[in-house]
Amino acid sequence: MDVSTPTPSAAVSPLRQRMLDDMRMRQFAEHTQEGYIRAVRKLATFLGRSPHTATAEDLRRFQLHLVDTGTGPVTINATITGLKFFFDITLGRPELMLKMTHVAVPRKLPVILSPEEVGRLIAAAPNLKHQAAMSVAYGAGLRVSEVVSLKVGDIDGERMTLRVEQGKGRKDRYAMLSPVLLERLRAWWRLGHAQGKIRHGGWLFPGLDPTDHVTARQLNRAVHLAAATADIDKRITPHGLRHAFATHLLEQKVDIRVIQVLLGHKRLDTTTLYAAVATDLLRRVISPLDHTSAKPAGEPAPEPAPQPPAL
Repeated sequence: MDVSTPTPSAAVSPLRQRMLDDMRMRQFAEHTQEGYIRAVRKLATFLGRSPHTATAEDLRRFQLHLVDTGTGPVTINATITGLKFFFDITLGRPELMLKMTHVAVPRKLPVILSPEEVGRLIAAAPNLKHQAAMSVAYGAGLRVSEVVSLKVGDIDGERMTLRVEQGKGRKDRYAMLSPVLLERLRAWWRLGHAQGKIRHGGWLFPGLDPTDHVTARQLNRAVHLAAATADIDKRITPHGLRHAFATHLLEQKVDIRVIQVLLGHKRLDTTTLYAAVATDLLRRVISPLDHTSAKPAGEPAPEPAPQPPAL
């Protein structure tokens, strides 16, 4: 089975076509299909033969190979998920995956910018388009993929909402639209429309070709450039602005369940991550040590007050 990406003239093997059909039948997103095909291609390269001939022991050796070659936990789990689809659905042999297991992914705390740093970062954006896009990421808490996919018609100035179509999990939702963010988007729309970049009903943040939107990679480069200009040495990405949005709302005592809805999180425990990085909350908590009367070691005890003479 040739699992490499075919050229227009290359023939697709029946087994590979069946896997593609299985994914298309389930309406998998394009990037999901590419990831699953990539996983099977990795296995084929490791085996040196068609992946449909793999045994359970072959798959066990393949996972050990991934670990020994320094493959990260996220990539390992994504590879296993792709292979599970191939063997469970396309081949109908789920028993072959019994010796493969997902691995624990270390949970790292995100880097959080202060409100002052966010203001400097957005002000240092290379141009008005990127400034508006970064304002959406922070002002509405959108993912970078959601920011770049916005259309002019997604802005509802009357209801003060942003419509997010087919966000993560292929779900639609509404995000908040503050007055300041609305004014920044209007300023960008006026400029972009005058320059012929924004078309009627088109992308809010078009790329060099107005028929397509700006890419996540281009926005990421703009954020890095702005961080350098603003002299911010923290590791920051467009997604970091979404993290800052959630953390700063939590520090403003917004109910965490409201933040969950605004972020579009399916599970509350995903949102509770921000309680660990909300430093303003930590500063407001009084340590039990502060309620003790213990003195630092080596500090002399106060001398007793003199007693009046006995009568």
